[in-house]
Amino acid sequence: CGRRPGERPVGLRPHVERAFEQPQVSIDFAGFSGETLHGVIQEPLDKIRVGRLTPEAISIRMLLVNTATPWALPCRADDLADDPDFRERAATITQRHTQAISDSVHELADLGLVQQASVAIRVHNLAPLFKLYLLNNEEAFFGFYPVREHKVTLKGETRPMYDLMGKDAVLFHHTISDDDTSIGSQYVEQARAWFDSIWTTISHQPTP
Repeated sequence: CGRRPGERPVGLRPHVERAFEQPQVSIDFAGFSGETLHGVIQEPLDKIRVGRLTPEAISIRMLLVNTATPWALPCRADDLADDPDFRERAATITQRHTQAISDSVHELADLGLVQQASVAIRVHNLAPLFKLYLLNNEEAFFGFYPVREHKVTLKGETRPMYDLMGKDAVLFHHTISDDDTSIGSQYVEQARAWFDSIWTTISHQPTP
């Protein structure tokens, strides 16, 4: 069911692990770099390696920000302008985490521990104001990225940036229920529709 007034936000990690208990695992993620996604799937992937979890197939899709084009946010704090050096730094972080996710998932297929493994990444030119996780098309986790100023050292120079604090995002949880008119069911359905609309229209393969 959907969240009720007064309920506290819930942790993502145990829900991700439960998603991996299903035969067919699908995770759709929309956000900035994929760093937190990388963090929360490491434990279930490790459990597959040692035989404690045994899904048949894993499919992961990531909608991320295009680091090859100028940004409206994150931006320099003094003039709100795009900083190519900051984008280059973000590209390195994104590449590290997305490559690790892809390598880990495909390794399970190479080892014969899952029958099918798929990791797909597409990028878009929108400012990433929130993060969204869709687990097995049954659960949605949504959180706003707080924007805060902090100083970053780029090429030996300290620069104040307005950045997105992904680790500070509070996630709210909605689940599909038997009542397709419930808030939870409608939220998950609309979140899936939004994700697919961006995936199939304005997103594209990352530039190598």
